[in-house]
Amino acid sequence: MAGDRLRSVGLRPTRQRIALAGLLFAKGDRHLTAEELHEEAVGAGVPVSLATVYNTLHQFTDAGMLRVLAVESSKTYFDTNTSDHQHYFIEGENEVMDIPTGSISIDGLPEVPEGMEIAHIDVVVRLRRKTA
Repeated sequence: MAGDRLRSVGLRPTRQRIALAGLLFAKGDRHLTAEELHEEAVGAGVPVSLATVYNTLHQFTDAGMLRVLAVESSKTYFDTNTSDHQHYFIEGENEVMDIPTGSISIDGLPEVPEGMEIAHIDVVVRLRRKTA
């Protein structure tokens, strides 16, 4: 239940958070923008502003429920799969897909500054349709 999930990460289960979490997580792992979630919410009859959707997505991200993917300078995607994995981005279609786990190996990482550790490595492989 969405309310229990929100409480488990320290978020108060407001009506809007519950509705947005329900939309986000009901369809399994997915990648979507705030605008796409807002459109889904409006279509589902959830009275919520785009600003509230943005705020809620960032609250979910801060709580560890989502992962942010910045694949274009003008568009941020939110990923419901927070495990370590990488992505394909299909140019011209604005579609993000998971790369199968174990398909990429990352070697030769730089030495990190003292007192720091690598939190996450993001790899986005950009694809485009072949032209004839």
